[in-house]
Amino acid sequence: MTMQNKLYSLAIVILAFAVSNAHALPDDQNQPIYITADTAKIDDTTGITTYKGNVIIKQGSLLIEAAHVDMYRNDDGVEKLIAKGSLAHFRQQPNIGDPYSDAWGKHLLYHVDNQKLTITDKAKVIQAQDTFTGNKIVYDLDKSIVNAFGGTNTDASGTPGRVNMVIQPKKKDKAN
Repeated sequence: MTMQNKLYSLAIVILAFAVSNAHALPDDQNQPIYITADTAKIDDTTGITTYKGNVIIKQGSLLIEAAHVDMYRNDDGVEKLIAKGSLAHFRQQPNIGDPYSDAWGKHLLYHVDNQKLTITDKAKVIQAQDTFTGNKIVYDLDKSIVNAFGGTNTDASGTPGRVNMVIQPKKKDKAN
């Protein structure tokens, strides 16, 4: 085997390992979806189902709680969810054994295919023990990346909206 073939084989092994670890989320998308609400309106022509009143959606480790949820479906299944409420709640376990990630906001937009959650209006994300708040947060669930944005609205003191973060220190190994 030539050096180039060895490098090519090594690159394939590394790529396969990286791809298998890139989707380390629980197998949530292959689980059934359980939904409870006070009312449901299904429109097969548009693919939109509207749930109202104490809506609870569960699929594997995923949990969405809101006063109002619009579920958009296409031929491949659920495309996106829009959840609204005084504070809608999103929860999912990123990896087996990891703590759950939680998000709250008055408006949640969850794109299922690319695993992006956009939270607006009183947006808050808790990831592990770190907290992020702002006017808008875009959370990439696959990559565990949080992008937080302040707002143009001002508070009572005239200060424009700001992003606030609380980052906990890493725990040191006591053996050292």
